[in-house]
Amino acid sequence: MKRIAVLGSTGSIGTSCLDVVDAHRDGMQAVSLSTHTRWERMAEQSTRFRPRKVVIAQERLRPEIPASAFPGVELDFGATAVEKLAADPETDVVVSGIVGAAGLRGTWAAIECGKTVAVANKETLVVAGPLVMDLAKRTGATILPVDSEHSAVFQAMHSGRRCDVRRVILTASGGPFRTWTADRMQEATPEQALAHPTWNMGRKISIDSATMMNKALEIIEARWLFNLEPEQIDVVVHPQSIVHALVEFVDGSSIAQLSPPDMKLPIQYALTYPQRLDGTSPCLDFTRKMALDFEPPDRDRFPALELGFEVARRGGTCGAVLNAANEVAVERFLAGRLRFTDIPRACRAVLEHHHFNPAPTLHDLLVMDEWARKETERWTA
Repeated sequence: MKRIAVLGSTGSIGTSCLDVVDAHRDGMQAVSLSTHTRWERMAEQSTRFRPRKVVIAQERLRPEIPASAFPGVELDFGATAVEKLAADPETDVVVSGIVGAAGLRGTWAAIECGKTVAVANKETLVVAGPLVMDLAKRTGATILPVDSEHSAVFQAMHSGRRCDVRRVILTASGGPFRTWTADRMQEATPEQALAHPTWNMGRKISIDSATMMNKALEIIEARWLFNLEPEQIDVVVHPQSIVHALVEFVDGSSIAQLSPPDMKLPIQYALTYPQRLDGTSPCLDFTRKMALDFEPPDRDRFPALELGFEVARRGGTCGAVLNAANEVAVERFLAGRLRFTDIPRACRAVLEHHHFNPAPTLHDLLVMDEWARKETERWTA
């Protein structure tokens, strides 16, 4: 029985993960869950899956939650409790599904203990990629990607030797504004930006997909996760979201991973690796007529992409600054206080004005994260 901790169990990744666990109860058990604030939803999950421990990260909610909401379950509060949950010796696999830089501490705690970590929280590697990968090497932890693109790269790389990889190509749907002009995007509303054409995702990642900042963060994540040079990473727009990534080898062969746009497939692959079990996701029907389109991204209309390549090249504190600035800018946009097209502009401004450190410690990165948030708030005030 594989004992699984789901950090961020009430988000889109967490709920999909629990669907996978539910479909494979003979081999998996959700032994612990965490949420930021949505304790009512986690109480329902607790009734359904009977975990041993649950954590609500928002400490201020402690006096509001009745003990009867989690009968027979050990309940704790606060960010430190999330780290303890991730490091629990009675857990085999930790699913890092917390959105944003807030997911770094729990992921770090799990890697520090040498666990298998299914990483859906791309910000962990964006903020602290070199430190995270070095820590995993020292502790013997296994990091398995859950992002559909990085899972696809991971699977395709098994078709050849790592030294024979020429480049990795990440696909992007193009989001809801793929065909919009730059002038029209200036007037985009949060409701329009949240209406993703192919994926059903949380609010923050949906906005990131609309700006293509999501792809920028994935470029940085791929850089560290697969130990690639920035020049070995490329992006193409693929509106159908069927091909999730391609790996091109030196002999000219390109290996792609194809599947419907459903996060349960890469989640299940990470939870069962190296095995493959019957899936809960639908299969592609290749007996029906189908078109797969690919086109280069428009970097003028989507300047976030260039930020991703730039940060992948520079490293150091750049990832922490870009990620923090973007999180604040997205919040401002969703609150109606910032134009859609000002999100990458704010990120560029903050990135260019930070004190670059090429070899930061984890503490340095956390300090820079806090600075970038305050600076973005000032820039967007």
